Amino acid sequence: MRVLVACEESGVVRNAFRAKGHDAFSCDLQESSDPSPFHLQQDVLEVLSQGWDMMIAFPPCTHLACSGARWIHRKQAEQQAALEFVRSLMGADIPKIAIENPVGVISSKIRKPNQIIQPWQFGHEAQKTTCLWLKNLSHLQPTNIVGKGEFVEFASG
Repeated sequence: MRVLVACEESGVVRNAFRAKGHDAFSCDLQESSDPSPFHLQQDVLEVLSQGWDMMIAFPPCTHLACSGARWIHRKQAEQQAALEFVRSLMGADIPKIAIENPVGVISSKIRKPNQIIQPWQFGHEAQKTTCLWLKNLSHLQPTNIVGKGEFVEFASG
């Protein structure tokens, strides 16, 4: 499959798909922290129509997550721009799409997630409620349930 990993500078997800034999590329405005010819340093909206079979997207949560709600009255324009970006990702003409983000305004302003997961369901002792919006993809199945560990919250500001 041709896989686009949107909003990923680390290359971790891209490399996992490549290790399984997929033609995977990461795309982010930032330079990859894992220098690779398989990283596109540009606006992901510019590459959405390049014949991808699947996209995994991690849009920045700065203006979308509930953790930054107390500042939203000062950031309404930024939140609207972030929501438009997510709508563009969701509406891409790509057969399979997964979009990941913490609990936030995507659920109330666009649509409810298809699935909500926790890191402790996948071998990481931490609590961070994570939403998935899926198109033509099955729900993730827990692979290694461990203790819930500590609650993780990423502050937005």
